[in-house]
Amino acid sequence: MRGARSAKWVTCAIVVAMAATACGGDKSDSGGGLTDGKVDSNGTITVQTNEPQNPLQPANAKESQGHRVLNTLFSTLVTYESGTAKIVNVNAESVTSSDAQHWTVKLKPGWKFHNGETVTAQSYVDSWNWSANTKNNQINSNWFSDIEGFDDVHPAEKGAEPKSDKMSGLKVVSDNEFTVTLKNKVPYFNYKLGYIVWAPLPQAFFKDPKGFGEKPVGNGPYQFDSWAHNDKIVVKKWDGYTGPNKAKNGGITFKNYTTADAAYNDLRSDNLDWVEQIPDTSLTSYKQDLGDRAATVEYSAIQDVAIAYYSDQWKSIDNKVVQGLSMAVDRETITKNTLHGTRVPANSFVAKGVLGYQANSCGEACTFNPEKAKQLIKEGGGVPGNKIFIQYNADLNHKPWVDAVCNSIRTNTGVDCVGDSKPNFKADLDTREKKQVKSLYRSGWNLDYPVNANFLRDLYGSKADGNQGGYENKEFDELAAKADNVNSLDESVKLYQEAEKALTKKLPVIPLWYYAVNSGQSTKVYDKIKYGQDGEPLFWAIQVKQK
Repeated sequence: MRGARSAKWVTCAIVVAMAATACGGDKSDSGGGLTDGKVDSNGTITVQTNEPQNPLQPANAKESQGHRVLNTLFSTLVTYESGTAKIVNVNAESVTSSDAQHWTVKLKPGWKFHNGETVTAQSYVDSWNWSANTKNNQINSNWFSDIEGFDDVHPAEKGAEPKSDKMSGLKVVSDNEFTVTLKNKVPYFNYKLGYIVWAPLPQAFFKDPKGFGEKPVGNGPYQFDSWAHNDKIVVKKWDGYTGPNKAKNGGITFKNYTTADAAYNDLRSDNLDWVEQIPDTSLTSYKQDLGDRAATVEYSAIQDVAIAYYSDQWKSIDNKVVQGLSMAVDRETITKNTLHGTRVPANSFVAKGVLGYQANSCGEACTFNPEKAKQLIKEGGGVPGNKIFIQYNADLNHKPWVDAVCNSIRTNTGVDCVGDSKPNFKADLDTREKKQVKSLYRSGWNLDYPVNANFLRDLYGSKADGNQGGYENKEFDELAAKADNVNSLDESVKLYQEAEKALTKKLPVIPLWYYAVNSGQSTKVYDKIKYGQDGEPLFWAIQVKQK
């Protein structure tokens, strides 16, 4: 889970994991001696991260830190083309369907896992069956819910035993071909297959899934080396990789940091090669500090404040109250002053650059209007206890904007608002998973695939894994189901735009702003780092200068 910054959505925002034309920053950032010297193809890089929430299993990561590592270790069937969102095959030779319900997947032969085992159709089918099974407690198991037979391996009733360990919709045809039958049509199903949850697993995984999560064996451009918990994860280039994104460096150290300032100080001292986000304290000076090593890149993510509808305070709340709180947030002033112009106010539920993005779908609720805000809260019966909390992780610089949002709500409505910090992202996520959020929580969402359904159905569907706040909207669920039950992607995207409008009748979140990468790199890195549409560096493409 991780938008855009400038008011102008430029083409370089539409970049993806393997796009050769991905952009690396502002036009003014190019040149300046970044390419001076020769390249060391075995040189390694160190990048900022935090401790993943869960063991490194493809279906067990819903946050950016785990994904950052898993995406270097595993390759999926497809990715997406820069600028067009067109499907690009990776491990797949083809993914086809004539009716959006029955799909045939053919694999490129000869792919291997890091342990030498051949990647086959069975590797995918076994992975998906295991990951979907409720007994295996994978955090992203519902990603497989479209497949026929999912209910047999993942019964809806809590505590019920699965009827089977295999989904009837998966059939192996040969070593390099399998078929997928869905319960209903899903015209963008092939897009979903670029998400890490759909990665294959070797047979060694099933013998010891827990141990595998500590020492994963993938089929990607890097192989696992070591994991010192709460300190660092090391991966190294795998020479046997045959995919299109072969590593151009010798390996990566993912180093944990407890504060953004500490990471930035290490970057400036050349002890770190990439920083996840420039701390708020340096947003006005980082371009001067780093020169052509600074990066500002728009990407498809949105920052929201989500409501814990399961909590005693919110389970019977009137939507007018939530609308009022949203209208009390002065997004323009906060993005300009607190965030120093590095974000753009959000007025929709879908990030920019995604198929089906429509401006102002949030309508009046995302328009700053203090008087109307106060009126709606009063008409809706007020906030129980007249106090709200916004939960956030303190290991990145969220406190300044959380304080600013709270101050805006407090000043404009009289509702008391305070931040509820958790020490790190893992602790924040654990609290959400356990449904222990007091009232509201920071909810940033980064695309998994570039279709509006990912920001709608996958977050606000009543049974979606991404729906951590207990949001329920029958009209939205019905419209989303209708959007899935069509043959063409274009028609589905348009119908999801209609479903998005239903969210205003019961707000699942308070949209705040769209994201951009505000980052930098060390002097060791050759040329500008390129970024994907998800805002993550193309780690495989980073080259290291020869010493």
